[in-house]
Amino acid sequence: MSEIETGAGQGDVAEPSLLLEDQMCFALYAAQRAVTSRYRPLLDELNLTYPQYLVMLVLWEHGALPIKTLGTLLQLDYGTLTPLLKRLQAHGFIQRERQASDERSVQITLTEQGTELRERARAVPAAMGEAVSMSPREIADAKSFLERLTSNLSAT
Repeated sequence: MSEIETGAGQGDVAEPSLLLEDQMCFALYAAQRAVTSRYRPLLDELNLTYPQYLVMLVLWEHGALPIKTLGTLLQLDYGTLTPLLKRLQAHGFIQRERQASDERSVQITLTEQGTELRERARAVPAAMGEAVSMSPREIADAKSFLERLTSNLSAT
């Protein structure tokens, strides 16, 4: 970056750059698009979109959950999560059931088909690990950085 771009040489305080290439937000946006794009063909084989895959990951890990808990774990609001769940139910992967003890609470459970899909999905993380061409340490460092960034931004 030149002195003009950073404001260097013009006093002690550098002016923030408005160049696209200098923006962390654009690097994150481009990386997110690249990752999602790489997932697409893998998830197409499973008849899932990327957000649906995230829902399935949570259900495979935790089992049946209330929608509220699922939304909290995925950091999604009810309005975003409900259409995802309806599509997963239409595919036969989940069931949505109102709780007898509280009519307002809806429990999400995997169907047999949804449980069986887990075995086919086991190939996805390995394929993505290969696609990123990074060492396990680099992946862990990147994940740690992103978690810290999310935490810092969420706290403000």
